[in-house]
Amino acid sequence: MKTVDQIIHARWIITGESNADVLENHSLVIADQKIVAILPTEQVKQHYTSPTHHTFATHAITPGLINAHTHISMNYFRGLADDLPLMDWLNNHIWPAEKAWVSHDFVRDASLFAMAEMIRGGTTCFNDMYFFLQATAEAADIAGIRAHIGMTVLEFPTAWAKNVDEYFERGLAFYDQYRDHPRITATVAPHAPYTVSDNTFLRVQEIAETHNLKINLHLHETQDEVTQSLEQCKQRPIARLNQLGLISDRLIAIHMTTLDDDDLKILVDKKPSGIVHCPESNMKLASGACPVSLLQSLDLTVALGTDGAASNNDLDMLGEMRSAAFLSKLTTRNPQSLPADHAITLATLSSAKALGIDHFTGSLKPGKAADFIAIQLDEIETLPLFHPVSQIVYAASRHQVTDVWVDGKQLLKNRQLTTLDENALKKRAIHWQEKLIHQYA
Repeated sequence: MKTVDQIIHARWIITGESNADVLENHSLVIADQKIVAILPTEQVKQHYTSPTHHTFATHAITPGLINAHTHISMNYFRGLADDLPLMDWLNNHIWPAEKAWVSHDFVRDASLFAMAEMIRGGTTCFNDMYFFLQATAEAADIAGIRAHIGMTVLEFPTAWAKNVDEYFERGLAFYDQYRDHPRITATVAPHAPYTVSDNTFLRVQEIAETHNLKINLHLHETQDEVTQSLEQCKQRPIARLNQLGLISDRLIAIHMTTLDDDDLKILVDKKPSGIVHCPESNMKLASGACPVSLLQSLDLTVALGTDGAASNNDLDMLGEMRSAAFLSKLTTRNPQSLPADHAITLATLSSAKALGIDHFTGSLKPGKAADFIAIQLDEIETLPLFHPVSQIVYAASRHQVTDVWVDGKQLLKNRQLTTLDENALKKRAIHWQEKLIHQYA
């Protein structure tokens, strides 16, 4: 008998390696932060022993969910400015609030609070774009979650930096500090075509190539963005960025709701690393809908993200999967568009591919990191149960996520956070609420 660190017995294991890969009465074998084996439970009992066993007789074990686009610290602005179009929401509410309140302490506190929400909902990795990057990284270190943190770049001053040079300077200092961290990865994050100049985009590209970094960019988020680009640059944003060399396998293009045939030709030719669909934020801001099925048919990788909780208003990836599936069916008028097994792939392996980490996470396979979650399916809301994947996507709630592991470390145990203090986080959230409410009540 071989001794290992942990053994996880489960009613179902959804590996994520293929769309319909559901194993019944199997077990995960974990050693040295990695998956060693996935075998029928009886075989595991015959060949492996461990001081730590977990039995999930009514659960499905799935890969940890990967939130491919977030602004997690904006969850302290949740509900601050609802029911507005994007540019009104940004210019007249969010950017002024950020200027007044965002700081290292604000971002650290808000990040910890957001990570608690994400872990409780089964998210094991997120891809962020915001300010005070070290504060988010400090929080991720405490929480134990996997984090991709964008080095934000804008043409105008914010609480984080006063000019373009300072954005780059502070971003590169962050990269140097965390370049060897096992769970924290830097990206370059120019905000959007309407907030970044050509010269700045060229500097972004140079830094990304020099340091082998992904580029996160809001792109074709609304029709107004495209119209503005045509008026000012005489080109659609994708054509402009392609001319600058930004459309490449480094690019993670976020939103992509407004695409024509010429845009699609460029995307097919240049094959960006991923296109991130944020259905709930796009619906709430009335920005449009990313044509997920069309992009997939063109062999383009589509990932899934929540966007920030100020425009969503949550960080619930189970809910995002359901919204993505329903929105695809509605916009294509095809009930077979984005079926449940494809929707769960958006939030796992496809998001890992977009971030460039699918070689070690995003699915359950021997040799990959032990990033996985347990979802309880014997609740009233998910019985009777005929197809566990369909039930997870179309019926399950994030409150049915009972346990979460990252690198084999348990971050959530029977719905209780193990690395974060829930009561302390709530107190800090109320502290910031009281500060904000005086200005925005």
